[in-house]
Amino acid sequence: MLKTRIITAIMLGIGFSVALFKASNQVWAVITLSATLIAIWEWSNLIKLTKLQMLLNLAAALSIGLMMLFSSHIPLGHYKDELEFSLLCMSTVFWIALIPIWLISRKKVTNKLVMSVLGLLLLLATWVALNGLELISPWLLLAVLSTVWLADSTAYFAGKRFGHHKLAPEISPGKTWEGVAGAILASTLYGLLLCYYLHISRWLIVGLWIIVVLSIMGDLFESLLKRHAGKKDSSHLLPGHGGVLDRIDGLISTLPLVLFYIYFPIFANLQLHVR
Repeated sequence: MLKTRIITAIMLGIGFSVALFKASNQVWAVITLSATLIAIWEWSNLIKLTKLQMLLNLAAALSIGLMMLFSSHIPLGHYKDELEFSLLCMSTVFWIALIPIWLISRKKVTNKLVMSVLGLLLLLATWVALNGLELISPWLLLAVLSTVWLADSTAYFAGKRFGHHKLAPEISPGKTWEGVAGAILASTLYGLLLCYYLHISRWLIVGLWIIVVLSIMGDLFESLLKRHAGKKDSSHLLPGHGGVLDRIDGLISTLPLVLFYIYFPIFANLQLHVR
C-alpha cells in the first residue's frame, strides 16, 4: 500500500510540476478546472446526489468555469473580478467563522441543495485561487502548496510515531495532537529556511502556522463528510491516495484564504477609486 502511494505521489508530482512551470496560463486553468470538476463529482457522491442532480451540479460548475475562462468574449466578462473575489470572500468566511462550529457540533446537513451549493462555492474558490496564485508567481503557489503537503506528511508520520492524544476521535480517529505539533514544527523550520534565503520577515512563520491550522480543518471537514457518507475515500481514482478530494482537502481551506489576503487590499482600493 505504501509503495503504491509513493509511486502515485511521484507521478502526480511530476505531472503537476510540468503543468505548473511549462503550461501557459490558459492551459493551466483548463487543467485545474478539469481536476475541480472531478472533485465536484466526488463531492456529489459523498452527499448522495442522484445521477440527474449530479449532472446538473457538474453542468453548473462547468458553466461558471467556462464563463470565467472566456470572460473577455461574453457580456458577463465585466463582472469576472467581482465574481472571483466574492467566491474567495465567501470561502474565507466559511472557513474562519462557520467551520469551527460545524466541526465541534459534527452536524450532518441533509439538504442536498445546500450541500451542492457549498461544494460549488468551496471548490470553485479553490480553482480561482490556483489560477490567481499561479498568475502572481508559480513559485508562490508552490510555496503555499509545499506548506500544506509538508504539514500533512509530518503530521502523519509524527502521529504514527508519537501519537497518543486524539485530535478529533469522532471525526478522524487517526489524527493526533502530536501530529499537529509535528506539522507546526516542520512548518516553522520550513519558514525559517524561507526567511533566511529570501531575506523576508519572520512574521511569515506565523502565516505558515495559520495555513497549517486551516489545512487541518479542511482535512477534518472532508473526513466528516466521508464519515456521514459511510465512505473511507472520496473515490478510488488515485491508487493509494483515494480520490482528488482526498488529495486537495487541505488546499480547499487554505488557497482561497491566501489569495483573499493578497487581493483584499487591492480590490478594496480599486472599489474606493471606482466610487
